[in-house]
Amino acid sequence: MKRRHAWLLCAWLAFPALASRQVGDDAGHTVTVPDRVSAIADGWFAHHSVLMTLGAGSLIVATVNHPESQPWMFKITPTLHHALQVRGTAFNPESLLAKRVDLVFTARGNDRAESYRQAGLPTLEMAFTDYPSLMKSVTTTAEALGTQTARQRAADYNQYLQSVLQNVQHKTQGLTDAQRPTVLHIQSLKPLKVDGSKTLIDTWITLAGGKNAAAGIEGNMREVSPEQVLAWQPDVIILGANCGSLANSAYAGLFAGLKAVKNNRVQQNPAGVFPWDRYGTESALQIQWAAAMLHPDLFPDVNMASVTQAFYRRFFDYPLNDAEALRILQALPPSDV
Repeated sequence: MKRRHAWLLCAWLAFPALASRQVGDDAGHTVTVPDRVSAIADGWFAHHSVLMTLGAGSLIVATVNHPESQPWMFKITPTLHHALQVRGTAFNPESLLAKRVDLVFTARGNDRAESYRQAGLPTLEMAFTDYPSLMKSVTTTAEALGTQTARQRAADYNQYLQSVLQNVQHKTQGLTDAQRPTVLHIQSLKPLKVDGSKTLIDTWITLAGGKNAAAGIEGNMREVSPEQVLAWQPDVIILGANCGSLANSAYAGLFAGLKAVKNNRVQQNPAGVFPWDRYGTESALQIQWAAAMLHPDLFPDVNMASVTQAFYRRFFDYPLNDAEALRILQALPPSDV
């Protein structure tokens, strides 16, 4: 009997990952995850920044991101170069099993999630569309990772984001409607797509002291006509990081008469590990950048290069130098790419 107990003890010590916990994902599933997570497949582009913020970027062994589209992500977490890279958002379950993946993240509603579960892969569907759900998703991810380090970093990040929200809102909430410039966020110039209401983009525009020119359209990345943009006559245009230049677009001549163009208020949105304007943890930087850009008189002490460097040291464990911070603010890739 003693010999049998000794064997069981040795077997348990040899396979500690067999121990498990239960975590609720953002789609309402209760997922059984291993106590020790050492290999992750991440099928949601933006969620990589969450894992990196929690100190787990190096655990990603299968990714939907690519160095040509997210060069800063791969520079700051170089182990991603050795990960399985797929186009789109679908992994082959057999490939994940071959990589010994023990945890899969997907965007909520991904139609391949069930196939991962059927292959015995613990799969969490993640989503965030506003700041409260972003903070919840960060906490959920930390719980899935199961380490004290991840939990502490989640608490630190959420506290940082909450502080940014409060500080910016405190300064912009008293602005009158007339003091709020209309802002058009263009996600794509070919085809012409904008971001409307009920989006994170609409939220940070409002927080930063602006009014979304496309508020009458609901949702992200909505295709519109150039005539609609002319009718909106935005005070400020923010171009998504991968938009390209308005001056080199098909609309250069047509949009030359827009107030934003005539007043030199066309801005390229910064992009680092992930485009700041979209759904990643760098949205905490986006709020500050947008507020200081729209209302420099309210934020005279905000130096976005310094803010960016401090953020990257604190949450990505990466010491950005001055030149690197400037390139991120200009939506440029690393100089060695």
